[in-house]
Amino acid sequence: MDYKKAGVDIEAGYKAVELMKKHIAGTMRSEVVTDIGGFSGAFSMNSFKGMEEPVLVSGTDGVGTKLKLAFEMDKHDTVGIDCVAMCVNDIACAGGEPLFFLDYIACGKNEPEKIASIVSGVAEGCRQSGAALIGGETAEMPGFYPENEYDLAGFAVGIVDKKDMITGKDIKAGDVLVGIASSGIHSNGFSLVRKVFDINRNSLDKQYEALGGKTLGEILLEPTIIYVKALHTIKESGIKIKGCSHITGGGFYENIPRMLHDGVHANVRIDSYEVPPVFSMLAKDGNIEKSIMYNTYNMGIGMVLAVDVADADSTIKCINESGQKGFIIGEIVNGDKGVTLN
Repeated sequence: MDYKKAGVDIEAGYKAVELMKKHIAGTMRSEVVTDIGGFSGAFSMNSFKGMEEPVLVSGTDGVGTKLKLAFEMDKHDTVGIDCVAMCVNDIACAGGEPLFFLDYIACGKNEPEKIASIVSGVAEGCRQSGAALIGGETAEMPGFYPENEYDLAGFAVGIVDKKDMITGKDIKAGDVLVGIASSGIHSNGFSLVRKVFDINRNSLDKQYEALGGKTLGEILLEPTIIYVKALHTIKESGIKIKGCSHITGGGFYENIPRMLHDGVHANVRIDSYEVPPVFSMLAKDGNIEKSIMYNTYNMGIGMVLAVDVADADSTIKCINESGQKGFIIGEIVNGDKGVTLN
């Protein structure tokens, strides 16, 4: 008896590391001072000595049951983008610049090519956000996960000068709410998605005219948008982002109030932008009430910003210049902390 006969292939682990190195190399930053394969990753802070009061911000998350679609479609090169997005978007909400990322993959059987494909997506997410992929872990856990399944999670660290943090404390009545479009469902609510739709290869490969001729699988597996560049473009233009909400699990009702302080209320006009058709299809097929949809999904808006009314049009311009789509979706009024959808 040896470790391989027990289900853990050490040689496969070595091969996976070699295959993923080419993807990781493209994420490196000058501040990284260690090579892949060591016991830890190291990152120099010398570049940030000019900050008045540097503050580290962090985020950790996983992809959730969206992974079930990747298993069914045998497509593993995009879920890593979701994993990075869920972490770095939260960092960006605080005004932070993502610095580095570490991933954790737990699997039933280490198939080096599949692991490398997963990491290629993680690396792409890191490139989009400007974060260096400085380390990670692949754990082969036979008997705990089925052989063809895995879990994927990650952890990111960023930095921001304390004076530039987005805290929501300056939000006031009359401020404008700006929404940045999502790419679809992103990475939340997939347990409900899987209850509504038949998650098998035939149904996922079916094309729908209502979905722009794309297959259901393509639409559902579309990766989460990374908003770091859009927020950076706004900041560099001199616009002050007063508040920022990443619309993840809990939808509008849970996430928008998280950027508010007591005494201000958010009014959102749900007809101010076009809701992607996948949400209408999901609501209809699942007989899901509108309030539940907005309390579960992003409904086409992945990030909500609060800015001064005088900066609203310039904010939209910056978002569009960054390659994303921006909309004015509401305003701040005096009232109890919370959100109303009109």
